[in-house]
Amino acid sequence: MTSARVVLLTGDGEFERIAAARLAEAFPDLTMIVEQPVSRLALLKGRLRRLGAVQVAGQLAFMLFQRLQQRMSRGRITEILRIGQFKTEWPHATAVAHVASINSPECIALIRKAEPQVILVVGTRVIGRAVLAAVDVSFINYHAGITPKYRGVHGGYWAKAENDLGNFGVTVHLVDEGIDTGAVLYQARLEPTPRDNFSTYPYLQLAAALPLLTQAARDAAAGVLKPQSVNLPSRAWSHPTLWSYLATGLRRGAW
Repeated sequence: MTSARVVLLTGDGEFERIAAARLAEAFPDLTMIVEQPVSRLALLKGRLRRLGAVQVAGQLAFMLFQRLQQRMSRGRITEILRIGQFKTEWPHATAVAHVASINSPECIALIRKAEPQVILVVGTRVIGRAVLAAVDVSFINYHAGITPKYRGVHGGYWAKAENDLGNFGVTVHLVDEGIDTGAVLYQARLEPTPRDNFSTYPYLQLAAALPLLTQAARDAAAGVLKPQSVNLPSRAWSHPTLWSYLATGLRRGAW
């Protein structure tokens, strides 16, 4: 059976490497386009503009705390990776191109050259209109949360923080010009264990999402995508502050 022509737009991090390695197993002709991360200074300026200094200071404090939590959670993370038989290195036999931004003219040229049947998106910045219009194929994104209720970031954590474990999960959806607002293709609900926390949730979610992302790519290549209607309120979420995280953890056990 001929492999689907799949392009993966992604970033350069552990989650992206895990996804790329698993997708390369499913699609031997996978083409990867890897973008450089947005500079920390640019991210900081954007958050200050949107959220204000007090909120951003709380988020930065939480990020420092979360680094410690992640180190302390490495045993559980290793267990999740072992159970899923995930690799954390880039697939060596896969075509890889590096670009400054997924929205650059260089990226558009690479996409067109690949002549994909479907484009998968894992861990990039918001994709602009010019890229979405570059080729007439579906762009399909993995989102770590149930949309539209938990758009933005840390959807699993926010579901638990809101005492809404029934919506702790993942979404695979079409990409449009909004933030996680595209039509839903697949969703899965998960049940974290008492050993899981903010730092392990993303690994659980990625493990559940990769089979769905693979199936969505196959659907797109076969021309049988079936977007579904999800009747949930819509909200975009951001990073917690350190004080809100501690307060919610003590009140609801959402760690």
